[in-house]
Amino acid sequence: MDDLQSKDTQTSEVAEDKLEALEVESFKETELSQSDEGSSQFLQEGKRMARDEFDFISPSDPLQEQSLSAPSNLDLEDTRVEMDWPQSEKTPEHELEDTIISPAVSAKTKKTPKVESTNSKRRRNRQRMKQETAAKRIAATVVVVVLLALAITAYTGYSYVKSSLEPMDPTSTKIVQVEIPEGSSTKEIGNILVQNQLIKNATIFNYYAKLKSYNNFQSGYYNLSQSMSVDELAKTLQESGTPTPVDPIAGKVLVIEGYTIEQIAQAVTDNVYTKDKDDKTSFSSEEFLETVKNPDFINRMVAKYPKLFANLPAADSGVKYQLEGYLFPATYEYTKSTSMEELVEKMITAMDANLQSYYGQLSSMGLTVNQLLTLASLVEKEGATDEDRRNIASVFYNRLNISMPLQSNIAILYAMGKLGQETTLEEDATIDTNIDSPYNIYVRAGLMPGPVDSPSLSAIQATLKPNDTEYYYFVADVTTGTVYYSATVEEHNQNVEKYVNSKLNQ
Repeated sequence: MDDLQSKDTQTSEVAEDKLEALEVESFKETELSQSDEGSSQFLQEGKRMARDEFDFISPSDPLQEQSLSAPSNLDLEDTRVEMDWPQSEKTPEHELEDTIISPAVSAKTKKTPKVESTNSKRRRNRQRMKQETAAKRIAATVVVVVLLALAITAYTGYSYVKSSLEPMDPTSTKIVQVEIPEGSSTKEIGNILVQNQLIKNATIFNYYAKLKSYNNFQSGYYNLSQSMSVDELAKTLQESGTPTPVDPIAGKVLVIEGYTIEQIAQAVTDNVYTKDKDDKTSFSSEEFLETVKNPDFINRMVAKYPKLFANLPAADSGVKYQLEGYLFPATYEYTKSTSMEELVEKMITAMDANLQSYYGQLSSMGLTVNQLLTLASLVEKEGATDEDRRNIASVFYNRLNISMPLQSNIAILYAMGKLGQETTLEEDATIDTNIDSPYNIYVRAGLMPGPVDSPSLSAIQATLKPNDTEYYYFVADVTTGTVYYSATVEEHNQNVEKYVNSKLNQ
């Protein structure tokens, strides 16, 4: 009985040791892998197995109760015995050696480290990801702001440079007189232009001039304008300036092709230098007409331009104005000091300059300058295109060659003082062809005593080089302006009926 009780006591002690060993083993497993989510389950399973081994002695057995109530002051010895555990529950020797602890230390007093839960890890990972995302957003924002700032700076710089190359005031008519001293550098010229408010930036002018190879600037006086771009200013400054100041341009007068002297008299009063249609010059129509009729002035011009005025009609030849047709149509500048005679002489000079290359040809054609300008003044009004003008000139030459009257309404309208005025088709069709005038070339063969308007260079060239045709008649469609030509009067009458009369009766 004593042996049995002793054996039961030993068995109980072995079971308790096994329980403690398994608890320690589970604790070490927790330490070795705190991040392992199954560590807690392993500890609970070890405890369960230990209790199963301990409970093989029934608590109701008196022997068990007696053995369990053994005195606590007994010396504990190593009474471990080898037990036949299932293979899956055996613990390697080196692990058992590591798990032996002092019996005086209870496994219940050991503090089990806290294991981080899965939710906690997820929260920590989400927090870290949020922080990383925020950092990336901040970095991206900084990059965008920097790029935007660079783009704005680049655009602002480009806009400033572009505007610095444009006119200071495109609509300005103010003339600024500038002196460029001899030996001035491009940079110094830029500073002069800035001081006179002609450009915005001297440095940009300097670099732009080098870029465009504007390096041949000339010294002297220049009349410049705020309406000029940097390119225009640079090109002007490469021309020779005047050694002394010259009056700036005060305005411009426009003489349109085909204008009569009376129309030019009105044109000289209008300053076309500005966009203001009401802007007037200092000249008057009366002063102009007095000048072109002044015998002293005409004589001075004849002496000064002998080729041009070699056959100028005399004052008593029946012409309305001796200088009619000799004033070249163009745009003319004037200054505050320009006189009326100087302005008219500019027009005469321009006509002489445009005819210089044709004076020799006139001699070979057997024409005088007056005949050329007279015929060209009709061609100017009768034809609108170069081709029509060459054909019409051919018609006039063919008629002159057989002494056939030219029969142009243009000359009749001039004699009536209506050339240049608006006339209806009915008025043109019912024109008085019996008017008593040296300009009535319906009843008079040959040319008028002089031109009836200021012909353009195109009309002059068509008269000098007409097409070779057999036409003697022409008529224009009153609605389209198309010109139809014919060699016989029968064909001409058919064209008149078709393109004029039938449309007038509609």
